[in-house]
Amino acid sequence: MSNSKVSILDVASWFLSKEAMTHKKLQKLCYYVQAWGLALYNKELIDSEFQAWVHGPVSRELYNKYKSNGWEDIPKLESFQPSNTQFFSDEKNLHLLDSVWFTYGNKSGNELEALTHQEDPWINARKKAEVKENEPCNEIILSDDMKVFYKSIYIGD
Repeated sequence: MSNSKVSILDVASWFLSKEAMTHKKLQKLCYYVQAWGLALYNKELIDSEFQAWVHGPVSRELYNKYKSNGWEDIPKLESFQPSNTQFFSDEKNLHLLDSVWFTYGNKSGNELEALTHQEDPWINARKKAEVKENEPCNEIILSDDMKVFYKSIYIGD
């Protein structure tokens, strides 16, 4: 596994090469790649932090890229051309991406939002920021929180 982190936009494009999806769903899928990378490989795979927004974990960079789509689906990409080919040629990374897609890809953005709202990393960041349920929040979801929580719920292949 290479030491360099992958661009969140590359990871998003990988998911978008599977199907069209809402911005919310795309955010959560990318978040789960980061979270499970920390739990299983003890490292951040993606070059972006996730904040504890009202609707769940959000990468500001990914948000800025696709915010113009609003609630509409982001179209499926016909071809996937990553800028970091090394990351996508690594079997462990591909296994993780496939596992996240297999586990969460059949869920809607709203289902994934509901799921993240029950999980400690998002809850802890919101508590730290001392915000109410529907208040905006830019608190970073801590890597250590992701690592500990997802490792604790891991049941193996």
